[in-house]
Parts: sequence; structure tokens; C-alpha cells
Amino acid sequence: MSDVTAQLVDDEQRDRLVRRFGAGARNWLAAMPALVDEIAREWGLTIDGPAPHGATSVVLYCRREDGTPAVLKVGPEPRLIRNEAQILRLWEGTRRVPEVWQVDGRRGGLLMEAISPGRSIAEAERAPTVEEIAALIADLHGADIPERDRGRLHPLHSRIHFVFDLWERYRADGLAAEFVPASVLHHGHARARALASGEDDLVPLHGDLHPGNVLDGGPERGLVAVDPRGCLGDAAADAADWALWRVESVEEIEHRAAILATGVGVPTERLLAWARALAPIMAIAVANRGGASSASFATLMDFGSC
Repeated sequence: MSDVTAQLVDDEQRDRLVRRFGAGARNWLAAMPALVDEIAREWGLTIDGPAPHGATSVVLYCRREDGTPAVLKVGPEPRLIRNEAQILRLWEGTRRVPEVWQVDGRRGGLLMEAISPGRSIAEAERAPTVEEIAALIADLHGADIPERDRGRLHPLHSRIHFVFDLWERYRADGLAAEFVPASVLHHGHARARALASGEDDLVPLHGDLHPGNVLDGGPERGLVAVDPRGCLGDAAADAADWALWRVESVEEIEHRAAILATGVGVPTERLLAWARALAPIMAIAVANRGGASSASFATLMDFGSC
């Protein structure tokens, strides 16, 4: 085992994976450095170090044999890695997702193009305009996906159930338990279920298009989406988070929603309805980061409760 691969995961990432996958994730984490060394040898990779991690995987910066920068992702649930590779390939013609170079569906390994400079919008110094976000979403939704491949995309309502169940755990186990009543989240869930039940104008959705899952690819590449949870449903669902991110007034939400709706091609009221349904989730995220006294938290709670 190399010195680099022995230091791939910090305590915060360990806790995230254990919360997501249970105690079995600890066994996977213990074996993970050896797994990375094995995959790196087989694929001719040099591991440079950890990249920002998600909730379901460990992500590593690396280089291919010819020196090309790349990203290696490994996770304790190989099915999720396989599904991610399949979904990314459905969108590769848009140039709005990283190119997939290698997949090991048995061990849960995925090698992808590295996006440069590649900082997530959540961390970047420059926030994209609402118009740029709308263009990204429109390009993803407009992907030319053959009908036979659309069957790989889960219905939106199943994604909604998963997301709200997950955030109820985050609420109950975090600082938000004191500030966000369970009833507020349950009301948002009911709203989202109703919105997701429609059968008209269904499009391929990213399914988890928050600022942490959008990378800045610079002036030539533009915005690039990562970590898709592909599903089929209402186009407004992918845009709702962006109407709510770092807002400090309801007027700001309404202004953003109008621009997003025009760019994505949905009614503004529909997008606002999705934003209202998802606002309790965003409020939980803010509260769990210690922001329950912020204007953003107050705005999200007011908007999600009306």
C-alpha cells in the first residue's frame, strides 16, 4: 500500500459513509486503500491525493499513464457506481458531464475525465449567473437519449421518497432538530409527492443538481454536472435548488425562479411550487451547518411554510 492511498479519507468522510451505508462501511474503508492500489495498477494510474468527497464514495485525483489528469471514484456500493457510469454516458453528448473512461462494476470503480479548474460552485469564488445555471439545466434536459435508454431513469417520485427520508434522518440527528419541526419537512414531502406525480412533459433529470454537484469548467467548458441520480420527471425539479441557494428574501427566490423558468422552459409558478416543497430540506442543511440564526434560514422557513 502506498503512502498516498493510506491517507485517502478523513474522519468527516468516514462519518458520512457510515451514516449513509451503516457499520459495514467501516470494513470497506479499511480495505479501500488496497482496492485503490489494485485498480491503479490495472488501469495504469498514479494517485495524487483526495478530491472533494461525496456522501456515497471516495473521490481521488490521479493521472493516467500519458499524464492526462483524471478522477477515480470508488464506493462501498458497486451498484451506485455502475448506475452513475451509465447515466453519465447518456449525457456525454452534451459535454455537460465528465467523460467516462473506465468502469469496474464488480469492485465499484469509475475513472472519469478531470474537469479544470473543477471547483464546485459551492466552493468557487465566482457564483454563476442564474442564466448560466438555466442553460446547464436546459442542456441536460435536452439530451438526445434513445427511448430504450430512458428506461434506466427511475421515476421522479421514487427519488423524492428517498430524498425526504434521507433528510428526515439528517434533521433528527443534527442541529436542525431544534429548529425545523418534523411537520414542516413532512408538509414539503407531501407537496413534492404531488408535484412528482404528473405524467406530462417528462424529461431526463439529473436528480441531485445542487451547487456541490456542479463544477466550474472555465470559459471553454462552462458548467459541468457530476454525481447524477438520473430520473425521469418534471423539468422544474432540477431547477428548484438554485432558486433557494443562499437566498435572503422571498423576493430573491421569486426573481431567480422567473429567470430559471424561462431558461428551462417551465411555468414560473410550477418552479416556485417545487422550490416551496424543497425549502425545508435547504433549511435543514443551513441549520445543520450552524446557520439557524441567519437571514437565509429565516427566509427558507417562511417560504417553505406558506
